[in-house]
Amino acid sequence: MAETTGISWCDSTWNPWIGCTKVSPGCDHCYAAVSTPARTMNIVWGPNQPRKRTGADNWQFPHRWNAQHDEFFAEHGRRRRVFCASLGDVFDNEVDPAWRKALWTVVKNTPNLDWLILTKRIGNVAAMLPDDWGDYANGYPNVWLGISVVNQTEADRGIQKLLRVPAAVRWLSMEPLLEEVSFEGLFAEHPDPRVHLNVLELLDWVVVGGESGHHARPMQASWVESLRAQCEVCETPFFFKQWGGSSKDKGGCLLNDIEVKAWPVAA
Repeated sequence: MAETTGISWCDSTWNPWIGCTKVSPGCDHCYAAVSTPARTMNIVWGPNQPRKRTGADNWQFPHRWNAQHDEFFAEHGRRRRVFCASLGDVFDNEVDPAWRKALWTVVKNTPNLDWLILTKRIGNVAAMLPDDWGDYANGYPNVWLGISVVNQTEADRGIQKLLRVPAAVRWLSMEPLLEEVSFEGLFAEHPDPRVHLNVLELLDWVVVGGESGHHARPMQASWVESLRAQCEVCETPFFFKQWGGSSKDKGGCLLNDIEVKAWPVAA
């Protein structure tokens, strides 16, 4: 869909289909619902609204990027990072299962790409993974599986579910961050009841950002600093994306006048 992108935590975006339903407070001002592709194709967001599969030409992009691996690696020293479904959700239960099966085939056949898959539906994931996901120790080795967490309720509810899914990289997108979130007392499930690990110790990456657009809800600096400090204690890479806001001078992407963009150790 886009060989280059303004999303600073990936290199490219690719959408196997377009359309979704708002399921989180973070969706209130969804950019995808009013994006140019959605408006051009008259795609309506919501339950019982048809999702639109993208065209055959678009489905060739990942294969082209995969074939360009040597050139990309020579320039960047790593594989291309592709955000999958920026205009939808891979684990949307209103998507045709055949489309998702075709997506998994593309992912498996493009091992030179790191696929960043972000969902607001972590409860659907286990039933929608490909049949051979379990053949690998941590699922497909080129999939970074992430969930959106915009408030404490979503952190308490979703992170444990994410940790139950085998994944090469597990990450959080805390954008738009709508309130202070604490990981204190959030311990990972462990077979030995004497072992207490903060969930952050088992997460590979935390991305934080404020909301963009004219109706952007404000994000407090103290919320960001708290998350950064919590990640530092657990040695979890922390990536600050943006302050958000409705204008460039009000937004920005610096934290304490520096860029804070740590990356996970990819599989």
